[in-house]
Amino acid sequence: MNPLFDSLYGELCRLARREVRRSGGQHLVGTGTLVHEAWLGIARRSPLAFEAPGPFLAYAARTMRGLMIDRLRARGAHKRGGGVVVTSLDTQHLDEAPPAEPPDLARLAEAMEELAAIEPELADVVDLKFFCGFTLEEIAVMKRVSGRTVQRQWEKARLLLQHAMR
Repeated sequence: MNPLFDSLYGELCRLARREVRRSGGQHLVGTGTLVHEAWLGIARRSPLAFEAPGPFLAYAARTMRGLMIDRLRARGAHKRGGGVVVTSLDTQHLDEAPPAEPPDLARLAEAMEELAAIEPELADVVDLKFFCGFTLEEIAVMKRVSGRTVQRQWEKARLLLQHAMR
């Protein structure tokens, strides 16, 4: 394998677990599969150079999120007629509350793409904080800026994403 992959494997597994949990229990893929599919996708691209683990993990998190969104979209297409299966309706439990909706990853992905087009720095902060799980202080160190700058970027990004998700 690759020394970078080997040294960050535990951290990549943590990111994958987070993405799998974020899918709302839809069991789209296991964490090990997600880590290895993401690595294969990254390795297929032209040689990428990362100065530090942070940017690599942010890139890996984006790749994993993309894989999950692709699987979610494929499943959604399948649900809308790709593989019609006739089943019976269980009418005994109609009075119960419906199961909670999983997060709308497709809408979040579109909002992130819009944010990246408008403010790439803000999208990077969101990737590192929300998807990679770094603290604002850790992000500030990685980006070589003050903690207050990262705090402002995070707040602005959250507002823009909330607006885009409506």
